[in-house]
Amino acid sequence: MPRIAEARVPAEPSSKLQWEKYRRMLDTATELAEEHEFERVQMHDVAKQAGIAIGTLYRYFPSKTHLFVGVMAREVEDMRSSYRVAADPCRSPQEAVAALSTRALRALMRKPLLASAMVRSINTAHVDTVLDSARVDAAFDDAVLEAARIDTPTERDEQLLRLLNQQWLGVLQSCLNGHVSQKTAEADLQAFCLILLGTLSSAVAWKESHGA
Repeated sequence: MPRIAEARVPAEPSSKLQWEKYRRMLDTATELAEEHEFERVQMHDVAKQAGIAIGTLYRYFPSKTHLFVGVMAREVEDMRSSYRVAADPCRSPQEAVAALSTRALRALMRKPLLASAMVRSINTAHVDTVLDSARVDAAFDDAVLEAARIDTPTERDEQLLRLLNQQWLGVLQSCLNGHVSQKTAEADLQAFCLILLGTLSSAVAWKESHGA
């Protein structure tokens, strides 16, 4: 299990040069993890290939867990931006969320080694010590709320978001581990969304407006 540094608070980039280095570290970690298993991706290799001093890498990412949670945060945020589509009034909110969830699953399964590194890291990251884990959750929730056409979530909506987040990560992990096929994983996600997300506030309103 990767070690998580407890005391060190990750630095935040502020200047243009710092942001360039920060992005280069994430880019390099992504490239290495697409080609090698998590255990074989070493921090010193990331620093060397990125042309960054090892101390600089550790200042922003105190551990490999921090690094790949940062990679995942960027991946999920990018997915949210690239998957944004105009709302289809003929599609129920739960159908829209099911489509979003399966599309995200397919995207990550095209890069299984990277996906495995990210899931392994997010599953061992504590939100108090690996701050980017909150970014992952926030980006996931925002993408789902947008797909479901919810502006102000209720407590029930927030509960369903947590359940979907847990389900999506679990299905992805099972797919990566070979416990289920990708086809089965997609079907499971769609079933979860269609059955359990029917009580989203927007789904209830959609049913009433469509006489369903």
